[in-house]
Amino acid sequence: MTDSFSGPPLGKDPMTSTQKKTLSLQRRPRRNRKNASIRDLVAETHLSVEHLIYPVFICEGQNVAIPIKTLPGQERLSVDQLCLKLQEWKDLGLKHLALFPQIEEKLKDPYGKEALNDQGLLPRALKTLKDRYPDINLITDVALDPYSSDGHDGVVKNGKILNDVSVEILAQMALKQASWGADWVAPSDMMDGRVRAIRQTLDANGFTDTSILAYTAKYASSFYGPFREALNSAPKAGDKKTYQMDPRNSREALLELRLDFQEGADMVMVKPGLPYLDIISQIKKVSPIPVAAYNVSGEYAMIKFAAAAGALDENQAILETLTAFRRAGSDAILTYFAPQAAKLLRK
Repeated sequence: MTDSFSGPPLGKDPMTSTQKKTLSLQRRPRRNRKNASIRDLVAETHLSVEHLIYPVFICEGQNVAIPIKTLPGQERLSVDQLCLKLQEWKDLGLKHLALFPQIEEKLKDPYGKEALNDQGLLPRALKTLKDRYPDINLITDVALDPYSSDGHDGVVKNGKILNDVSVEILAQMALKQASWGADWVAPSDMMDGRVRAIRQTLDANGFTDTSILAYTAKYASSFYGPFREALNSAPKAGDKKTYQMDPRNSREALLELRLDFQEGADMVMVKPGLPYLDIISQIKKVSPIPVAAYNVSGEYAMIKFAAAAGALDENQAILETLTAFRRAGSDAILTYFAPQAAKLLRK
């Protein structure tokens, strides 16, 4: 449908002209945008603090808070400092933390044995947090790269990632994490069959209530740089393209969804988030279980550095980004913006 309407003649006052003639429009979508109350009333997408999961970096030591250069506003925190911060985050309404330990280089080896150490950094953090804040949901990462001297998510032999050997270790990692107090274990490794192995191992050992958040569509992305800097976990050789997904593919994500669901995942995730909103949307349409998105370190850094340069309004960009994840279909969002977004949402 088209409307034939010509503007006022040149040199004439447009207000005088338009007062005399009104467009004959039956539909005026702007009526539903005319003030904030109406916009809130008809909003299709809602974002709240309940949708947010905060990924935090932990490190050894006492009274340690080390700023991460490529993640402005984020720090590596010793467990005592994390406990102090956690009360503040709880007061903002945040209820979910994903823990990522920075492991000392001297403790790394090709098989990531430190991942199974009952006296290690992660078990101490989990036990301390659970004792003090039993109502906080704690999510732990199941992958070898923070613990591996090779910096890969699985065991490396002659330059090749060994899938089945890695899955055995990952299942034991998940069992240990559950025994240490994790509410959710989150395999981020992208090895084939690891969700089934983890579910069977947990169930066989009495951890039937421990949930699995599967990194279902984790792409081999350029947006992970700041995260790897924070944990010093970048691959020592090669890349992760033989196990993480090809950014050119989308049908493959639906295959991974089907497998992870069949193998026992309780929630699935797409990572990164912003370049893969279409994947989130596709998965959401067919997934029988909740869908999460990871607003990864590179996406966070882009907004932070752009705002610092005066290129955009930081607060508006944060809320717009997180709303985009919700609009695409995300039930949960892992984001380093969580505390800042929680404060904005309160306003």
